[in-house]
Amino acid sequence: MANEDGSGPVDKGKAKVVDPPKKDDVVMKDANTKDAKGEPKEEELSEEDQQLKSELDMLAERLKESDSNLYKPALEAIKDFIRTSTSSMTAVPKPLKFLRPHYDDLTGLYDTWKNDDDKLMLADVLSVLGMTYSDDDRQESLKYRLLSPTNDIGGWGHEYVRHLALEIGALFNKRQEKEEDTQDIADLALSLIPYFLTHNAEADAVDLLSELEMIEVLPKYLDENTYARACLYMVSMVNLLPFPEDIAFLRTAHDIYRQYNKLTQALVLAIRLNDHDLIQDDFDSTEDLLVQKQMAFIIARQQISLTPAEDDEVAECLTNSKLSAMFQYMAKELNLADPKTPDDIYKTHLEHQRGGASSSVDSARHNLASTFVNAFVNAGFGQDKLMLVEDEASPWVYKNKDLGKLSAAASIGLLMQWDVEMGLSSIDKYTYVDEIPIRAGALLGIGLVNSGTRSETEPALALLAEPGVLEHDNPNIRMSGIMGLGLAYAGSHRSDIADFITPLLSDSNNQLCALAALSLGLIFVGSSNGDISSSILEILFTREPAELKDKWSRFLSLGLALLFVSRQEEAETTIETLKAIDHPFSKHTQVLVNACAYAGTGNVLKIQQMLHLCNEHIDKDNKDKDNKESKEGDDIFQSYAVLAIALIAMGEDVGQEMVLRQFGHLMHYGEGVIRKAVPLAMGLLSPSNPQMRVYDTLSRYSHDNDNDVALNAIFAMGLVGAGTNNARLAQLLRSLVSYYHRDENALFMVRIAQGLLHMGKGTIGMNPFHADRQVMSRVSVAGLLTVLVSLVDAKSFILSDAHYLLFFLVPAMQPRFLVTLDEDLKPLAVNVRVGQAVDVVGQAGRPKTITGWQTQSTPVLLAYGERAELEDEQYISLASSMEGLVILKKNPEWEAEQDS
Repeated sequence: MANEDGSGPVDKGKAKVVDPPKKDDVVMKDANTKDAKGEPKEEELSEEDQQLKSELDMLAERLKESDSNLYKPALEAIKDFIRTSTSSMTAVPKPLKFLRPHYDDLTGLYDTWKNDDDKLMLADVLSVLGMTYSDDDRQESLKYRLLSPTNDIGGWGHEYVRHLALEIGALFNKRQEKEEDTQDIADLALSLIPYFLTHNAEADAVDLLSELEMIEVLPKYLDENTYARACLYMVSMVNLLPFPEDIAFLRTAHDIYRQYNKLTQALVLAIRLNDHDLIQDDFDSTEDLLVQKQMAFIIARQQISLTPAEDDEVAECLTNSKLSAMFQYMAKELNLADPKTPDDIYKTHLEHQRGGASSSVDSARHNLASTFVNAFVNAGFGQDKLMLVEDEASPWVYKNKDLGKLSAAASIGLLMQWDVEMGLSSIDKYTYVDEIPIRAGALLGIGLVNSGTRSETEPALALLAEPGVLEHDNPNIRMSGIMGLGLAYAGSHRSDIADFITPLLSDSNNQLCALAALSLGLIFVGSSNGDISSSILEILFTREPAELKDKWSRFLSLGLALLFVSRQEEAETTIETLKAIDHPFSKHTQVLVNACAYAGTGNVLKIQQMLHLCNEHIDKDNKDKDNKESKEGDDIFQSYAVLAIALIAMGEDVGQEMVLRQFGHLMHYGEGVIRKAVPLAMGLLSPSNPQMRVYDTLSRYSHDNDNDVALNAIFAMGLVGAGTNNARLAQLLRSLVSYYHRDENALFMVRIAQGLLHMGKGTIGMNPFHADRQVMSRVSVAGLLTVLVSLVDAKSFILSDAHYLLFFLVPAMQPRFLVTLDEDLKPLAVNVRVGQAVDVVGQAGRPKTITGWQTQSTPVLLAYGERAELEDEQYISLASSMEGLVILKKNPEWEAEQDS
């Protein structure tokens, strides 16, 4: 025993009855008394445990004897003890615990034995014992497993196999760093994969292959029962992986889905990969016309142009020309067909009347706001009470001034959205009037009505690309033609359209040049097109510094950046090229290109990089007279960096949580240029997803002392609630009307926000994510980003005479409906359950994918984060996720059940 003061040697302590402990002994025992080898000292074992320990001690001693005939029976007995031991899930099995003190002796024995079956069996036992003795540097279990190959690794249990997998990963990394051979580890790892897959541990199998950078071998180990869970886990991991591992995971999952003929799932992943050839290949891979039509709906939602299909109905689905009819059907079924006026939205009778709150009712500014509100609220419905009424005495267009007339005429395109034929005939009468702004507006309207849909007759190309428009003497006509083409062909990647717009990049008018770059960025969004990027770069290099200072130049940068949406490292060359421009403008452009390249990826390193940019201090006070002019606007890159943080984090829930906290810090400690961008970034983080903590924070910012911050917070409130009719947000915006009744700019912004909140009477959203939030629409991101970049300096654009830039929200506008169709593509009303989506990745069995559901008859509206599923099995859905236009096929097995 130890001395009374706790010093002196400690007895090695075989299990025995001891004297009643003294006070100091109790303290030592609590402190986990250890023997001379540093092992925990065993105390008072039960009779059964004592017997087990004695037997194991005896077996271990036998292995040390010289008679080799004793080895095999002893090892067999030890293996049986380990395999048959039962203890709680959290405790170390007792045989492993009692054999642990012998571990060093047994490893010493291993080195002295000659190579035979006994030695292999000893290595097998040592590999299992190594679990209790393992540390980061030694990987004992793996060491002895490699020395003792076996086909029955699973016989030692799940915990052992998982432990082995961990050690394989650690040793693989070590060997790779030293550039040593890893083949033996890889072979062992592959022998574990079938065990994991047959024991509901698909996640472990995927993790192990990921660690060894061998994910592409997974498909050959999967079968009908395991592929779905493995793919679900792989796809959910993509946001957490660095480039190019994320691409490898998506490609492997895509190949697995193709192998098991799950074509819509495979197509969704091909779209995420942004691989046009793969999308075309998936689309052409089936003879089943119904499946092809369903795939066409998914492709059309992403606004991708494919080679026209031979079948007319499939071609119709590809061009999205059914969207308008289905939207009208939904409006009729949900009793939303009646048009609403701006006053219905403002609810003026509920606004607190303060002196003169409505005194400027018929002012041009008020009318302009009403034009936008009317357009957003009645978008796609094809009827309203302002623009499309036959009021010859005083048409609404003429109640606007100057470029207000342009926006008013263009708004017809939004009211008639997706209905190209009727839309063009409604716009037609305005294309021949004498007033240039109205004619220009009609041209922009043609672009808007064609946005998101395609037509065989190509009316937008015929009407907007002619010399009479793009070479017109009046810059407003040329501008509308350029913007119209960009909006009509957003995401189409068509080089024939580029041929018309590219010459305008060298226009002496800065505004036209910048908008030409922006339209090219929209048309070729996410394509990393070398010709377009080099054309824009050439303009940037040849511009005078004073021209780069122009407020419109930011759209040159944005046009270039949009080419690289989600392209990640492909943008590096362009960023390096930009560094050669010796002007602050170069830094602004680099930030935008970086932001777009990693949009929606959740890349933590890029977010940190952007936060570092926000931390830079631009010293504007310390400058001389000569330099004063050039310093103005040098810090705009910090505004873009804030937007970039939201753009990169959007679509990844954990990242969003973290970023929202960072925005709070930026608002407290950031410069003015950073603070005014924070509300916009918050809006971009959750468009059409009104989370209370987000809009309550924005509501606070809408009363900020800095007017720029307040204006942007008001707009962001509209963006967060876009198309949701959120009652709390509507109330907050109404209270802002009375608060800002004397501030024309703020009042205009509140009206715009109200229009966005009630967009499509609550049926149209602006969230870029679809297909069960797996796919990010690059066209939607481009539209949102364009408007937010203009709002970084709201008073120079939206609140000045460039309010028509608000129409760039149109590519992001999509119905948030679910319409089910029969095999003839006619609407089919069925019962569906609509509830909050549940993450079922890695869960055992067949867990419920939605919670808190309600049963409704289609068509239904889906809010952000909601998921729908069929109530019964009468029909089979051809889409992997129930949203948008979904084709249902009759289930033959259901018919058989009914008959029996």
